[in-house]
Amino acid sequence: MPKEAKTTRASKKGGDKTAGGKKKKDPNMPKRGLSAYMFFANDQRDKVRDDNPGIKFGEVGKILGEKWKGLTEKQKAPYEAKAAADKKRYEEEKAAYTAGGDDEEDEE
Repeated sequence: MPKEAKTTRASKKGGDKTAGGKKKKDPNMPKRGLSAYMFFANDQRDKVRDDNPGIKFGEVGKILGEKWKGLTEKQKAPYEAKAAADKKRYEEEKAAYTAGGDDEEDEE
């Protein structure tokens, strides 16, 4: 006697992704602000690759994380200032987007 097939997951073949509760992403929405670590990582990534030729992608992240942890508060300050400025930029763009986006919410 064969075992019954388990049906724990619902099949989503051919279904609209918005029907599952996920909204479509608006391409006009402002991008989120970067964290201080991301500013540091973007700044240091090429140097890490140059210092370690042939390094794997995951290893670059590990080295960057270790370097970030080793920084003092004084060394992190410029990156945190950039992050604060980027956060302010995002909040201003988001406020403008939501203020102007209420009229054009459902154009489809």
